[in-house]
Amino acid sequence: MDVSNILAAHAEKYQNVTVEKETPLEVDPGLLLVTDLNPIEEETYNENLEEHLQSLARDGVQALISSLFSLPTKPSPDGPLAVLPPPVYQLPRAKPLPKPKPPTKWEKFAAAKGIQHKKREKKVWDEEKQEWVNRWGRHGKNREVEEQWIHEVPANADIDYDPRKAARDARKERIAKNEKKHQQNIARSASNPLQKRKEDIDRTLAITRTSTASMGKFDKRLEGEKKLKGVKRKFEPNEVSIEKEKQSSLALLSKMESDKKKMRSDPGAGEADLNVRKAVRFASKGKGGVALGRDVSKGAKGRTGKGKKGARR
Repeated sequence: MDVSNILAAHAEKYQNVTVEKETPLEVDPGLLLVTDLNPIEEETYNENLEEHLQSLARDGVQALISSLFSLPTKPSPDGPLAVLPPPVYQLPRAKPLPKPKPPTKWEKFAAAKGIQHKKREKKVWDEEKQEWVNRWGRHGKNREVEEQWIHEVPANADIDYDPRKAARDARKERIAKNEKKHQQNIARSASNPLQKRKEDIDRTLAITRTSTASMGKFDKRLEGEKKLKGVKRKFEPNEVSIEKEKQSSLALLSKMESDKKKMRSDPGAGEADLNVRKAVRFASKGKGGVALGRDVSKGAKGRTGKGKKGARR
C-alpha cells in the first residue's frame, strides 16, 4: 500500500517545527521575546500582507516555544512549569529617571565637615549580659534605663518623680523631634518655593476668572495668561420653547428631591430638635448635669423655707 501521498499531504498541513532563516532569530526566553532581523520580502509583502504577517508570527512563536521546551522545569499543582532564565534584552524605562533629592541640613553639614556616613548595626554588645542585644525595639538597648529594676533618683527631685517615666518621656521626645525633622526634609525636597508661588498665583487667578457670570469669557486677558482648561459655560438663549422650559424645570425639581443632592436633609427619626447636652451645659455654666440638679434642689428648698416662715408670721 502506497501511503506517500498521505504523508506528503500531512507534511504540507503541518509545517516543520524547525525554523530556518538566513539570519537566525534572536530568542530571549526571559522576556518571551523573539527578534527577526531578516529583511522583508517586498513581493510577498505586497501580494498578500495578511498571509505574510501570519507567516512571520508563526515562525517567531514556533522558535519561542522550541526554546521554552529546552528549559529546565519545576513541578506545580497545574503541571510542570518552565524556569525562565534572566532576560538578556534591556527594556527602556517607561518614565524618566527621578530627579535627585536636595541634600538635608545634616548632609550639607557632613559634606562641609568631611563626615563619612556609617551604617549603624542593629545589634550591640551588652557588657552586663555578655551577649548581643537589639539596638532598638522591644528589649532594646535604648530602653535599658526604662526597664532596669533600680534607679538613681536626684537629690532635688520631686516627691512624685518617676525615673522610668522620665526616661520614657525623653525617648518619646527624641522620636518626635526626629520625625519633625524628617517631615521638614520631605517638604523641603518635594516643593520648590518659586514653583509653589506660581501655582498659588495661577490658582487665585483662575478663581477670580470663574467668579463672574460669564466664567471669565469677556474679561480682559493678561499678557502671557494661559487659557483655563475644564471651565465651560453654555449660555442658553432668552427665548426657548415651552417644552424645553418644562423639561429644564422638571430636571431641576428632580435634582432637588433626590437623596444624594437634596438641598436640605430632613432630621432623622431618632434625632431630637433640642440638643439636651448643650442646653444643660449652658444652664449649668459648664458645671454639668449633677451640679445643675444640686443647684435646682437647693433653690427649691430655699423657696419652701421662705414660704413656711411667712406662714408662721
